[in-house]
Parts: sequence; structure tokens; C-alpha cells
Amino acid sequence: MRSNRYAVIVAAGSGKRMGAPLPKQFLPIADKPLVMHTMERLHAFDSEMNLLLVLHPDYMTYWNECVLQHGFKITHSVVAGGEERFHSVKCALNTIADMNAVVGVHDGVRPFVSFETLARCYEQAETSGTAVPVIPVNDSLREVIGVTNRAVERSQFRIVQTPQCFRMDILRSAFHQPYTTAFTDDASVVEAAGYSIHLVEGNRDNVKITTPEDLLRAEWLLGRA
Repeated sequence: MRSNRYAVIVAAGSGKRMGAPLPKQFLPIADKPLVMHTMERLHAFDSEMNLLLVLHPDYMTYWNECVLQHGFKITHSVVAGGEERFHSVKCALNTIADMNAVVGVHDGVRPFVSFETLARCYEQAETSGTAVPVIPVNDSLREVIGVTNRAVERSQFRIVQTPQCFRMDILRSAFHQPYTTAFTDDASVVEAAGYSIHLVEGNRDNVKITTPEDLLRAEWLLGRA
């Protein structure tokens, strides 16, 4: 029997790098807020998946207005986020009681995750407890050490994406830890709690929309679909 699936959609950031009046998750692409495209993608992959949207408290009312304006019908729950990503995810996890569920934590501004990537993440996490999508590094890399630098072997590195999927009991245990600035994503939290991270293949189009250039690319990708 398949475990219940959840997606925690993290969209509580301020989006300062975009330089726009609204946080990037609310910027329109194809006349619809970016995060709605992300939620539609997840729902299209699995219509039975439980969607938990994490928002900054100041934007809860704005989101409700967006839902009405766009006639957004996908069932979801809204959770008020915290100070850092760690705290926002923890707020969402506190609403999940099923310790056997598989939970994917996904950036609200990654609307182009493929169904294949989603399947690999959720299925691997159900089997092994953890699953993080990655893609190879194409560019050359150099490590900066003080005032010096050196070439490194790029084949030993991977670019990390989301959703990062975990069994709920693992997440609950990991997020009992105190927050540190070393927690740059959910995998780093789980790894610090002593769990192994299993990597799965991601997809190149699964980009995080963080700059105006990314927004233009997202418009192009949506127009191509």
C-alpha cells in the first residue's frame, strides 16, 4: 500500500533578488502568480497529494484574493511561515500527523519539475526514507581558498534541486534540532540528524526562478509547453 503523499510548498520569502514590488512567488507568468503554476504541476502529477502552501503571514490575505481572482480550485492548506526556511518548513510539518507519510519539500518558484523527477523522488523516499533530486555540473569549477584558488573535479559535484522528499518520521526527528545557518536546505537538516541522503536524477528545466532573467525564461518555457 502506497504511503500518503504531501508536498510542502515553501513560498514565504521576500524575493529581494528579483527587485520587484511583490515577492517572486506572486509575480505573474502567463497572467497567473508563479506559485500557482507550481501547485498546478504538483496536482497534475498526483491529484491525491496533500498540498501545504507556506506563506509569510503578511501575504495570507493577498493569497486569498489571488485565489478568488484567478478562480484557483486546487484544494490546499495554507500555513504561516517563520523567520527562516527551516522555521517555515517546521510550521508545515507540525500540521502533519501521519508519521508514515512521504513529504516532499518544494520551492514555490520551481514550476517546471518533471513528472519523472517527482516520481523518482517520492518512490525513492518511500523505499529508503530520503530522496534529493540533483543534476550534473556542466561548467568548470574553482575552489577559492583565502586569496588563492584551484580547479576542482566537477564530476564529483551535483546541483541540488527540489522537491526533497523524506519519510515523515525522519523529518519530524530532524526538525527537532535547533536551527543553525548551516541548514541551507532540508537535506542538510536531515543529514545533520544522522540520516543518509539518497540522490536521484533531476531535470534541467527544474530551475528556481530568482532573477528577472529567470522570469523571462519561465515565460518562454510556459509558451513552449
